Amino acid sequence: MGMVFGKICVETPKYELIQSTADYEIRKYPAAVIAQITYDPTQFKGNKDAGFEILVNYIGLLGTPQNAKPEKIAMTTPVITKSSEKIAMTTPVVTKSGDGENNTVTMQFILPAKYTKAAESPKPLDERVVIIEEGEMKYGVLKFSGTPSDRVVKEKVENLKKWLERDGCKIIGEFELARYNPPWTLPPFKTNEVRIPVK
Repeated sequence: MGMVFGKICVETPKYELIQSTADYEIRKYPAAVIAQITYDPTQFKGNKDAGFEILVNYIGLLGTPQNAKPEKIAMTTPVITKSSEKIAMTTPVVTKSGDGENNTVTMQFILPAKYTKAAESPKPLDERVVIIEEGEMKYGVLKFSGTPSDRVVKEKVENLKKWLERDGCKIIGEFELARYNPPWTLPPFKTNEVRIPVK
């Protein structure tokens, strides 16, 4: 019942708060091991979240884990989404720029902190799932509630970029969308973030 009201009951990445403003935060995240899948939503009837089920199968959340051990892996949050679709910015997320024709989505699960190397994590049986290591990262982060529709996310990203540039932060990558709750959580209780990597 708690999940309907936005209670987060699973592991979330630890981070160091570098700066907090009225508009956003700057956070430093430690290195992490990540399970990810990149796909074209048109192969899944336009479903941008189609990778979720494949990643859930890898960790064994709803049945036998689809990994070589097989080993159940605890679910963590947030689920990170990066999209290749370009979003026009008025001023110069989880999103990697593409050419506009090849609109792919990369969805990521951050593996529990006990996994410190990709080689330590169970090997996926589905070859679409790739295990990567991500080094320490610094992000500008804007937190918001509600349903993260494309329109809402675009607006949040534009605002965050504007504020980061206003404050002299150097943006070094595309935005990511981080979602902390399952789909059945009531929208006012959902926790979402847009994150932009900064130097």
